[in-house]
Amino acid sequence: MLILTVIQGPDQGRRFELPDDAPQLIGRSSEALPLLDQTISRRHAELTPDDGKWYINDLKSANGSFVNGHRVTRPRLLETGDQIRTGLTLFVFGRDAKPAPKTDVVRVTRHEEMDINVESTAASNDDSMIMAVAEPTEAASVQLKVVYELTQLIGSIVEREALLEGVMDLIFDYFEADRGFILLQQADGETPVPVVVRHRKVVEGEKPSAISVSRTIVKHVMEKGEGVLSSNAMTDSRFSSGDSVQGLGIHSALCVPIKYKDRIFGVIHIDSQIANYTFTDDQLRLLIAIGVHTGLALANALLYADRLRQERLAAVGQTVASLSHSIRNILQGMRGGADVVELGFKKDRMQVVQGGWQIVSRNLERIFDLTMNMLAYSKQRKPDLEMTNLIPLLEEIVELVQRQFDQKKVALITDFVAEVPPVPIDTSGIHQAVLNLLNNALDATEEQTGAVTLRCAYDEKLSKVKIAVSDNGEGIDEERTRRLFEPFHSTKGLKGTGLGLVVTKKLVQEHGGQLTVESELDIGSTFTILLPCTVDEIPSLADTQGPSANAIDPDETDPALHF
Repeated sequence: MLILTVIQGPDQGRRFELPDDAPQLIGRSSEALPLLDQTISRRHAELTPDDGKWYINDLKSANGSFVNGHRVTRPRLLETGDQIRTGLTLFVFGRDAKPAPKTDVVRVTRHEEMDINVESTAASNDDSMIMAVAEPTEAASVQLKVVYELTQLIGSIVEREALLEGVMDLIFDYFEADRGFILLQQADGETPVPVVVRHRKVVEGEKPSAISVSRTIVKHVMEKGEGVLSSNAMTDSRFSSGDSVQGLGIHSALCVPIKYKDRIFGVIHIDSQIANYTFTDDQLRLLIAIGVHTGLALANALLYADRLRQERLAAVGQTVASLSHSIRNILQGMRGGADVVELGFKKDRMQVVQGGWQIVSRNLERIFDLTMNMLAYSKQRKPDLEMTNLIPLLEEIVELVQRQFDQKKVALITDFVAEVPPVPIDTSGIHQAVLNLLNNALDATEEQTGAVTLRCAYDEKLSKVKIAVSDNGEGIDEERTRRLFEPFHSTKGLKGTGLGLVVTKKLVQEHGGQLTVESELDIGSTFTILLPCTVDEIPSLADTQGPSANAIDPDETDPALHF
């Protein structure tokens, strides 16, 4: 069965089965692949089967689709292990893990292929989380140090892969192991697959030999929840071509469950050539303790992911509720204006019609501003930068809002310094940011006595361009100032949506700039935008526009690990 597994993004951990003969849509409107990622388009990309092969094609999405870091510009054939990025979501295209006799990294042998001598077993339970030796001996001191470092590791890492790599680093620091690996189940009942494989000695230019492990031992550890200390004797004729006694040797091995309560996540396995080192019962119990702590960490990671998903759903609900409230208020205003227009036509009084139309027009402006802010708030975008003289842009904005200021009889004053250098900006983004600040300033001032000043100058000390919007309104107290940039928190009552300043700050930050506020009660407020003058100061948004900088390129790593 072909599957898509989400390994990065809001839906991390989800798996989607792909039917054999039905195209699948990736996007927010997809019923087959429903995703929470708001950075993907409603119809982002399509997966199409053709005679057992699958192709991906981008559907002219806003952020593009990428396979193994390369943008998809035409239908592309997918291979097992390919990584697909759409928005913030990273998928792996592949098949369900199935038992196989051999892999390049870990080989699980059948019963008749390996003679196993089980020397010791030990139960894995909550008591295993403490030291295995109670006396203050050197062994107990080492075990205490291992558990302490493991606790620090678990408390500082959330990502599963980084956690397991750290656990294996710790094991190799304190156990004389030649080789080791960690097997994990993706879900209960599924075949475990290697996620971490380690060799103490690797010859440069040579590929490490496969690690052989008894299927019987792995099955016993996972079913019984016990750790096993064993040694094995290998006979040359019992292995396939290429394996030999000299190459595989006779090993002492530890295999313990990764366990929390009644759930088995997988196993940790390490081995060493008996000629070099033989493991002990105390080391078995210490490794069991490591397995229990690791199981606890994985259980916590699952709880954290679930809580994160619940918080996202709650945030979506809050967003919908807040926007619905704002849209309802605007629609009520438009309905009232429409009623006035209808009344004016019935009485043939154009003055009444004009008054009603002004109400409708104001609310049309509000719904337009809300829509633009919603788009800017929900979409991570990379500014389309161009060296621009700000003065003509600001004059255009002033001309656009002048009618609103005149209707309220609020003075709009401009103070532009002529010697302002051009700056790298996305004109539509800065246009929206300044427009939001001017609209806020207009709302904050009193009719007839209000005044708003728009300034633009170059700050030589900071080597940045300043755009400042000041008003003589009532000002903002300290408590409201702290919450100014919270989404959907508005100080305007029914007139506000709580998105204007949030979007403005986001747009400014996308330009590598800063948005600051100074306010004093009964005197007024000043919002200042600081913009860099060079492109070098503007941050890259590559992580939200294409392949993640931390994504693994399957072409540069080991083959897919299954057994």
